[in-house]
Amino acid sequence: MIIVRSPLRISLGGGGTDLPSYYSNHEGFLIAAAINKYVYIMLQRTFGREIILKYSKMEHVQSIEEVQHPIIREALSIAFDSDPNIEITSVADVPSGTGLGSSGSFSCALLLAIHSYNKRFISREVLAEEACHIEIDLLKDPVGKQDPYVSAFGGINEFKFYKNGKVDVEPLMLKEEVLNSLQDNLLLFFTDYSRSSAEVLREQDTRTREEDKSMIDNLHFIKELGLKSKSALKSGDLDKFAELMNVHWEYKKQRGSSMSNDRIDKLYDIAKKNGALGGKLVGAGGGGFLMFYTNENMKLRRAMSSEGLRELPFNFDFEGTKVIFQ
Repeated sequence: MIIVRSPLRISLGGGGTDLPSYYSNHEGFLIAAAINKYVYIMLQRTFGREIILKYSKMEHVQSIEEVQHPIIREALSIAFDSDPNIEITSVADVPSGTGLGSSGSFSCALLLAIHSYNKRFISREVLAEEACHIEIDLLKDPVGKQDPYVSAFGGINEFKFYKNGKVDVEPLMLKEEVLNSLQDNLLLFFTDYSRSSAEVLREQDTRTREEDKSMIDNLHFIKELGLKSKSALKSGDLDKFAELMNVHWEYKKQRGSSMSNDRIDKLYDIAKKNGALGGKLVGAGGGGFLMFYTNENMKLRRAMSSEGLRELPFNFDFEGTKVIFQ
């Protein structure tokens, strides 16, 4: 049996500029961090001529073309010339559709497990690109490159997305006290809303491809916020970083009608009145996790708990997608 784990992620600035519809014309930039919440893939050979898949559903088929899960089907098609005898099981610390990049984590974990099964080495960059190729090129999902890259590399990084599709990954070197404060004072709360990131991003993707001026201007501004957030973190000005999160959220809401709702707006206002210096919805928007930066942790936790929100405690992950058993 092979077991692979792949970290989920939080975006720290510039999110949305990693979609091909934007970076292929304007180049993108963002900073993001992997966290110690994971997607796990368990893979083993079966005795019979069969493919068994266990995720939120269960599939038991004889051929790759019968597989219903789109990412698994494409990954198996790429990796095997003939139908394998294989069982794949997926479990995760956090449900899908919650804004933490689970689809990219799943793809990276699955691909690394398959490569390990076939005894093939794969670099982090190639792993991320293979995951992007499946979701963006083959499945035509309106998603970006951020999630697979964060999952594959782990850590806190800045990502530059070039017009030709190349991605530069550079570790964001933070002072130890800044890293500790960031880890202690960034809090995640589940809104109880789940959604498909592709559905939320489709409006942004379509308008960007159509060169809608308001959308392009919005993403230009978000990219600049990402660069300013990087500077704030590098200088240790976490209050400034939190302020930029607020601005990011206001501009993010302008990108589509499904980015927020009355309940999320109310929770955001309550958080701001109870110690949150800045915050936003993590991921595409529309649900998932609210992330806040605060210097009054207990006050904010009490306020969110009184609204029925559950906190997701986390640390940063610096290992990325890796085989943990073979």
